[in-house]
Amino acid sequence: MKNVSEFFGCKVFDDRVMKANLSAKIYQSLRKTIDEGAKLDISVANAVASAMKDWAVANGATHYTHWFQPLTGVTAEKHDSFISPSPDGGVIMEFSGKELIKGEPDASSFPSGGLRATFEARGYTAWDPTSYAFIKGKTLCIPTAFCSYGGEALDKKTPLLRSMEALNKQALRILRLFGNEDAKCVRTSVGPEQEYFLITQEMYEKRKDLQFTGRTLFGAKPPKGQEMDDHYFGVIKPRVAAYMEELNEELWKLGILAKTEHNEVAPAQHELAPIYTTTNIATDHNQLTMEIMQKVAAKNGLVCLLHEKPFAGVNGSGKHNNWSLATDKGVNLLSPGETPYENAQFLLFLCAVIKAVDDYQDLLRLSVATAGNDHRLGANEAPPAVVSIFLGDELNAVLEAIETDTPYEGMEKTQMKLGVNVLPKFNRDTTDRNRTSPFAFTGNKFEFRMLGSSNSIACANIMLNSAVAESLKIYADRLEKAEDFEETLHEMIRKTIKDHKHIIFNGNGYDETWIKEATEKRGLLNYRTTPDCMPHLLDNKNVKMLTSHKVFSEAELKSRCEIMLDNYCKTVLIEANTMIDMAKTEIAPAISAYVLELANTASTKKAVDESISCGYETELLKKLSGFEEQISIYAEELEEAVMNLQDIEDIETKAYGIRDRVLNKMSELRVVCDEAEKVTAKKYWPFPTYGELLFGVR
Repeated sequence: MKNVSEFFGCKVFDDRVMKANLSAKIYQSLRKTIDEGAKLDISVANAVASAMKDWAVANGATHYTHWFQPLTGVTAEKHDSFISPSPDGGVIMEFSGKELIKGEPDASSFPSGGLRATFEARGYTAWDPTSYAFIKGKTLCIPTAFCSYGGEALDKKTPLLRSMEALNKQALRILRLFGNEDAKCVRTSVGPEQEYFLITQEMYEKRKDLQFTGRTLFGAKPPKGQEMDDHYFGVIKPRVAAYMEELNEELWKLGILAKTEHNEVAPAQHELAPIYTTTNIATDHNQLTMEIMQKVAAKNGLVCLLHEKPFAGVNGSGKHNNWSLATDKGVNLLSPGETPYENAQFLLFLCAVIKAVDDYQDLLRLSVATAGNDHRLGANEAPPAVVSIFLGDELNAVLEAIETDTPYEGMEKTQMKLGVNVLPKFNRDTTDRNRTSPFAFTGNKFEFRMLGSSNSIACANIMLNSAVAESLKIYADRLEKAEDFEETLHEMIRKTIKDHKHIIFNGNGYDETWIKEATEKRGLLNYRTTPDCMPHLLDNKNVKMLTSHKVFSEAELKSRCEIMLDNYCKTVLIEANTMIDMAKTEIAPAISAYVLELANTASTKKAVDESISCGYETELLKKLSGFEEQISIYAEELEEAVMNLQDIEDIETKAYGIRDRVLNKMSELRVVCDEAEKVTAKKYWPFPTYGELLFGVR
């Protein structure tokens, strides 16, 4: 492999390429659009389109596409070739500024949640110049926003960009109050840690549940799982290492800053983490990362599972969203500095986040709500569904001193003494890490740990950006009118701490006693499932906040609520129907075949010697016959529960029915099938077991 620096970003129309291929005037005008949001002139678009096409064709591209992120959870693309007919019967390669900045895909088959009628098919894609174009295969991919004919956002990028603008506007107001006139913009940066499982293609193809739903709907616990904690950070197996090497190379070519890779806690589970970048670019990169992970896996005879809980009884996969704020001058607004107690600007931005998370717990929870993530949240490896903030000892002490108006003595630096002279000496951090917290401060950023591995990070960051923008707006409104800035600032910080300290929790988020304390004593929300939380998107306070910052219109919010509940219903019903199919056509016949063998064995033994008791066969026959009967009953009951929901049109009612009836029936069917697996001869069991799946990649 060549030196990484030589090929990094070779498939990206990035700043280096633009500088080399655009005139100084065009380049400067484009940079002004990217950096300051200046209006894009059509002459600039034409020049950029021409240079982009020449570069893409020189790198083997024959087509271009407006690459966008509809409300399906995956990306979408329609390819058009660069060719145009020439008078001599040949073709020329053309690409105009008009084609660059606007596309017209058919919007009729994408989720709209009632924003348009089915026959209203026209939609538009609009170039996002802040996210670099790239080549995938032989196609130039142009990151775009996607909207309906009426201008409503039908994607995840548009509201994300709106939320970034809202936060930028309010953050600049605060900075100006602190005398900062140099910063031209404030951007949020994100680094999403991506967890995933790898299994063999051969085993994947033998399981309908993995193929249709991305997770195992049946599977008895293997003799060994993650009990020994020997997989976490363990030596990476050769086949996995080869996969990671190829994955890194493909991501680096696309300018994706893949940085860290390691084994995760569960067998067959791994993690990839990138370097931080601007939120909308990080979102684009993460969508690309998930796609490339699966493609590279297929090339290596593997399957990359991105479901939040592909295996029961072992850790699920999350996507930790590391979020921070910085100016265009590189100043991190969430960096406490050496003396956080004296850093009023930092304390105000910190309080803005605390207030935002408390005021909009429901929005943060529903931003990560999916049928898959419902299985993960609250399990013993993931944060609970209750949102809380971890700050650590030092910041906790700082806020307590401010609240009580008492002097802050500071925390003494403790030198780590490891008892071996040759080892280096270093100071211990003044705060620990809390891996159980849904929303943890980790030095100069917050880590939002509730996202599921298959989630787009757009949704969580839209809500986080918007909520913080609202806090900053409230602060700016007060401070701009203040007669005494210092006094008003101090009192505002103090009041925020007092009013919102119930959201701060530095203990064990996995402990059941915390859930009781959070809900009963602190009044925090606990929305366990998607149907519990999603309707709250339309609560008055949420609609008012999101529309006031022009992140969503009310119609767009209603559409998203309907789409997310519809996705939940469809996901669970596909799982239920898959379970019924597997139970009836694979599991029950396998048990019957083994029952027949046992009966024949017992009969043969009796024929040889009537005094033989055949106790083993008899007891096992009774047990398996009982399982057969239960499987038949539970499969029929599950099928009936699914059928009863077919005619329900109201999506909320349908979602509640699935939550309350279908999931319970699925659980009952799974339990008995998993028990049957434990006593059915291996040669009869119709698909790979957990032990084979989790330990099959060597």
